[in-house]
Amino acid sequence: MKTYIKTFSLAVAALFVSAAVFANDAVGMEAPDTAPAGAPAAPELEFVVQLRVALGQAYSVGKTTHGTRTIIPITGGTFEGPDIKGEVLPGGADYQMADAATGHVEVEAIYCIRTDDGVTIHVRNSGIINMSQDGLYFTCAPKFEAPADSRYSWLNNKLFICRPGFGGPDGSIVLNVWVVK
Repeated sequence: MKTYIKTFSLAVAALFVSAAVFANDAVGMEAPDTAPAGAPAAPELEFVVQLRVALGQAYSVGKTTHGTRTIIPITGGTFEGPDIKGEVLPGGADYQMADAATGHVEVEAIYCIRTDDGVTIHVRNSGIINMSQDGLYFTCAPKFEAPADSRYSWLNNKLFICRPGFGGPDGSIVLNVWVVK
């Protein structure tokens, strides 16, 4: 348990250092220029929303047969983008499965957001954190479930990618989300 907490603390420290890089590095979201001749162009990304998610005290189930399971409660927050704005509802959590030997962590955050016009949207954000000699990789793919009859129903029919980072003024995690065009 102490080893995992130390590993988790090192991961959080690495995330703080890398957050500035992710926040200012739009190039990091581009596909590499190694596509074979005649391959279609890489998909474009368009910014959709920034979420600032407040987190509670993490707790651990401990080491399981699959790795070390940690749960981080989601206690609230806010979000805003060009066409959407509102609050992150408390009650969700980020479920993480870590393999300390490889530095690989699978994350799955499940929570709801409510727009400023009263529409509740379910969010399931799965991703990978990997620490290696190449540095930190922390990327997720959120899926949104909005009411079909709402002005946000377009969220149901698109793929999204986000680069999380820490650095909110209140210690929140910051999720910058783009839609794949």
